Amino acid sequence: MDISRKLGILVFCGVPAIIGGGIIYGFFHNYTPVVIYEVLLLLVAGGFVSK
Repeated sequence: MDISRKLGILVFCGVPAIIGGGIIYGFFHNYTPVVIYEVLLLLVAGGFVSK
């Protein structure tokens, strides 16, 4: 996998991180679920990039 494809995957996962983090905060009004969501999303993105 070339570098441009890896960067594209990271950008593609960055949008759900920003928007999804706001939605999760809107539901729970606490940052703990947001941090858990961000860490899970980071692990998934890292798994895609490491292939």
